Amino acid sequence: MSPADSIAIRVEQISKCYRIGLKEKVQETLAGKFIDFMKSPVNNYRKHRSLYKFGNPAQRGDGSAPEPSDIFWALRDISFEVKTGEVLGIIGKNGAGKSTLLKIISRITDPTSGYAEIFGRVSSLLEVGTGFHPDLTGRENIYLNGTILGMRKSEIDRKFDEIVAFSEVERFLDTPVKRYSSGMRVRLAFSVAAHLEPEILIIDEVLAVGDFAFQKKCLGKMENVAKGGRTVLFVSHNMGVISELCNKCILLSEGEITAVGETKQIVQEYVSSGNGSGRIDLRRWSANRRGEGPMRVLHLATQDQNGRIRSQFSYGEPIIFNIGICGTQNAPCILGVSIRDPLGHLILHFSNTDDSSHLTLPSEESEIHMLLPKNLLNDGTYYITVWLGDGFNIERDYVYNCLSFTVESPEQGHVKCNSRVRLPAIWKIKHDADDLSACLTKDSPLYGNMS
Repeated sequence: MSPADSIAIRVEQISKCYRIGLKEKVQETLAGKFIDFMKSPVNNYRKHRSLYKFGNPAQRGDGSAPEPSDIFWALRDISFEVKTGEVLGIIGKNGAGKSTLLKIISRITDPTSGYAEIFGRVSSLLEVGTGFHPDLTGRENIYLNGTILGMRKSEIDRKFDEIVAFSEVERFLDTPVKRYSSGMRVRLAFSVAAHLEPEILIIDEVLAVGDFAFQKKCLGKMENVAKGGRTVLFVSHNMGVISELCNKCILLSEGEITAVGETKQIVQEYVSSGNGSGRIDLRRWSANRRGEGPMRVLHLATQDQNGRIRSQFSYGEPIIFNIGICGTQNAPCILGVSIRDPLGHLILHFSNTDDSSHLTLPSEESEIHMLLPKNLLNDGTYYITVWLGDGFNIERDYVYNCLSFTVESPEQGHVKCNSRVRLPAIWKIKHDADDLSACLTKDSPLYGNMS
C-alpha cells in the first residue's frame, strides 16, 4: 500500500449518548446523605443498564422499547475513513454533532459505542487556548504543547522563532496566558498546532475568533500543511473556506451522516437544505448574530411584485425584501442588505444611505420593503444578510445568512453564463455617422442620459 492510499483516521460506528435534564438532588441532612450513599450503587446500576440497553442505535430493532425522554444522541453510528494527506471538511448546522465527533477522535471524550483509530501524531485545536495552562506563560505553553505532542526540546527550539513570529504575540511571550485576550490565545494556539509538524491536524471553528488578516494567514498556513502531505480534519460554517481547502466533505445532520463526497457537491446539498420557505422569524434567532440592540430585525421575507412570499425567482424578475424591525417610534435607522453565494462571496450589497433614502420607524414594530426592480442574479442559491444601525451608524443588529432564495431561468440563450451576475448591455454596429451618446438614453437599463 502506497503512503497516499494509507489510512490516517478510521471511525467505526461511533455513537455518543448524553443524559439531559437531570439535576442531582442535594441532601442537607446527615441522614439524607447516608441514605443517598447507600442507594448510589443501585442508582448507578440503573443508569448504566439504561445506557447499555440503548447504547448502540445500530443494534436496536424495531421491536425495542422506546428510549427514555432524558436520553439525547449527539452522534449515531458514524463511520468513515480519512486517507493520509487528505483534507476532510465536516459541515452541518449547529447541534449536528461536529464538535462532539472531533472531541472523540482527539481522545478528549469517550464514545458511548464504537471506536476511532488514529495512525500518526495528532494536534488538535478545538477551542480557544486548547491545551494551554492559564498560569504558564506563552513561552512555557509552547514547550508544554510540543512535549505533549511527543517532540524533543531540540525540535521545539528549531521551530520556536517561527511559532512566535506567526502568532504575533512576541511582546507578551513571557506573560501568563490567562491574561491573553481570546484573539491572542487563538493566535498562539493555532501557531503551535500548525508549526510543530503533526501528522494529523484537527481544527474546529476557532478561526472565527481572530481578525480578518490573521484568518487569511491561517488559511494560507493550512493550505501549506495540506500540500505538505499531512492529514487535516476541518470543521467550519464558512463554505468558502471549506470549498477552498477541502477535497472531500461529510455532511452531518442531527448526529448522523447524511452525505459524503466531493466538496462542491456536498456544499451545494448543504446550502440547498437551508431555509428556503421565503420567510423566517428572527425573534429568537441567535446563530451568526451580533449587535447592541435595542433596535432588532424581527423577520425577513422575499416577495414577488404581487406581494406573494416566494423563495424561487427567475432572472430579471423583481424581488421585494420585506424586513420587519422593532425599535423606538420615529427613530431613524440605517438598513443594509447583502446577498452572498453559497461559498460566502459577497455578490450584491444595498444600503439606504447609498440611495440617499432616509428611513424613520413609524411605530415600535415596522416593516420596510426594499425593491430590487430588476433581478440581475444568475441561476443559483443565494443568502441574505441584514445589517441594522441607528442614526449614528452604530450597529444595532446583524443577522448573517438567515434566509436563502434561488434563481432559476429555463432559457439562457445559446451561450451559457457561469457568472453570478448577468448584466444587460447595449449592442450596436457602429457606422461613421453614429454618435455614441445617442445609445445612452434614459431608457437604457444601465446608463442615464449623458446629454
